Formats: sequence, structure tokens, C-alpha cells
Amino acid sequence: MGIDEEARRRIFRFELIDVVIAMGIAGAINMAMLATSAAVFHTSGLTGVGNNLMLVADQLGAHLHAHSGTIFGIALLASGISSSSVGTMAGQVVMQGFIRRRIPIFVRRTVTMLPALTLLAIGASPSHALVLSQVFLSFGIPFALIPLVLFTRERDLMGGLVNRRVTTVAASVVAMLIVCLNVYLLEQTFFA
Repeated sequence: MGIDEEARRRIFRFELIDVVIAMGIAGAINMAMLATSAAVFHTSGLTGVGNNLMLVADQLGAHLHAHSGTIFGIALLASGISSSSVGTMAGQVVMQGFIRRRIPIFVRRTVTMLPALTLLAIGASPSHALVLSQVFLSFGIPFALIPLVLFTRERDLMGGLVNRRVTTVAASVVAMLIVCLNVYLLEQTFFA
């Protein structure tokens, strides 16, 4: 990961740009889909759409344009691919550093897709499968995030790219918040 300090800083800058672009695209698409759907459904008086993606796509097509549902699906797919690529890359980098082995791309993609494909194979609705697969995937976030916070505070590992104390404290607070939200999500999904 870079032969000297300057090479590491350059790699870090490019990774930062890559993450900001990917998450920015995912966030912008999600905000656009949410705002469009909310505006259409509110003005049409549709309050029972809930989290049924098929119904959302159908109603968008009925109230906007015949191809609106298809565009909604493509946007949802683009957002998912964009945010999933960031999560996969982050997990890959943490795991490679942690176990000092490269994980084959086929294995990474299979593990990432397995929850959703399993739910679809047993006949769950696509909307429910999407929600549950995201819940299962979110369970893995702390296993990447906590080591990341711990490792990036160690000067022996990070060299000149070590986090400052304020960054480590802020990252620790955010990590604990995410862990608490994931526990709440699991409780609401499976025990509510």
C-alpha cells in the first residue's frame, strides 16, 4: 500500500475522492427518489404505499409517466451499486490488513449478495428481501468500523496518515452510534 509516505498520501487522496463520489451519487439518487415519491404520493393522497417497492414503481408509473417505475428501479439499482461498492471496498481493505490475505472478488461478491439471493430463493417478497438483506449486511458494519477506528489511531500502522485525537474521538462516537442504531434495527426487525 504505497512504497513511501508520499505514495501513501496520494493513494489516500484518490480513495477519499472515490468514496466521496460514490457516496455522493448514492445520496443524491436516494434523495431524488425520496423527494419525487413523496411529492407524487402526497399530492395524489396515496398514504398506503408503505415499503412495497413494486407498488411504488407501479404508482409512479400511473401518476407520472409510463416509464417512471422503470427509471425508479434503475435509480434504486444505481444507488445500491454505488453504496455497495464503497462498503465492499472498505471491508476488503480492512480484512486484507487484518488477516494479511487478499479475498478473491468472487468470494466477496458472493458473501455480499448471499442474504438477498437466499431470501428471494425462499420466496420472500422483493421489498421484504431488500429490507432484510440490508439488515443482515448492516450487522457486519461494526466488524469493519471498530477495527478501522482502532487501527487508524495507531501511528505504527498508519505512519503520517494517523488520525488526530479529535478525529479518533469523533470516529469513536460515530461508531458507537452506528452500533447502537444497528442493535435497534435488529430489535425492530426481528422482535417488534
